[in-house]
Amino acid sequence: MSERQTLSYLQQRFEAARIQPQTKFGQNFLIDLNLVELIADTAQLSERDVVLEVGTGMGSLTNLLAARAGHVVTVEIDKYLAPLARAEFASAENVTLLEQDALRNKNRLHPEVISTIQQRVGDISGGRLKLVANLPYNVATPILSNLLDVEPWPTRMVATIQKELAQRITARPRTKDYSALSVWMQAQCKAEIVRIMPPSVFWPRPKVESAILDIRPQKVLRKQLVDPSFFHQLVRNIFLHRRKFLRSALLSAVKPHLGKAEVDQVLQTLELDASVRAEQLTPGQLIELCDLVRAQSTW
Repeated sequence: MSERQTLSYLQQRFEAARIQPQTKFGQNFLIDLNLVELIADTAQLSERDVVLEVGTGMGSLTNLLAARAGHVVTVEIDKYLAPLARAEFASAENVTLLEQDALRNKNRLHPEVISTIQQRVGDISGGRLKLVANLPYNVATPILSNLLDVEPWPTRMVATIQKELAQRITARPRTKDYSALSVWMQAQCKAEIVRIMPPSVFWPRPKVESAILDIRPQKVLRKQLVDPSFFHQLVRNIFLHRRKFLRSALLSAVKPHLGKAEVDQVLQTLELDASVRAEQLTPGQLIELCDLVRAQSTW
């Protein structure tokens, strides 16, 4: 690993370019080179892999990924930082830098990002997509959740994110961190926190701890979702009222498509007491719930 991501090097490059890290873009640069290596190692890259990196930064991780993967599609929103990053990996012929927002309307993945990774995966025999990134905190949730809704489906996602978000994604039922995001991710993936990281390994230092999260999408789990988009939306609607009893939360979520009698029938079929709460149900139970709602509703 070169010294290009050390604190002194970054500060020199930023000073020479007369720019500063941008809080609005969630710029916190990882300056512990061993952790940069750990991120790349966890992804287990090969020449078959097309890597999507959101948040190019100064290109230190980009260079490492390019040396191990078939191609890297890296996205940088900061128009002042992108030229500096491009100079850092100028000799790497298997890197595509997109100077834009990775998201459209701050929610869905940008079509240009999707089309670029589709093209690059198609260029490689047996190509597959992996996300490997030091994700800006402000886009981590939509990037991770929406990548599970596009083709090609990712085979792995390794990302540095806020510790609190990593805990939500990996949370178990009946815990305070268990949420609609937990259900959406765990219904399709296995997820594991690889390392908790203190603020001191970043520049500028964030106010919270971070984590390296290893997400491994599972096709066998994905096949259980008859209609992923319907499942995603229904679970989100139910968890809007997570402290309500399930019957009440479900009635609010499916109105006006299902009435009280149909909701009661769904709960009876699943042998769920009306006083149970959504946060007590496993992803598997919520998949069954979703399937029954779809079968009885007017959607």
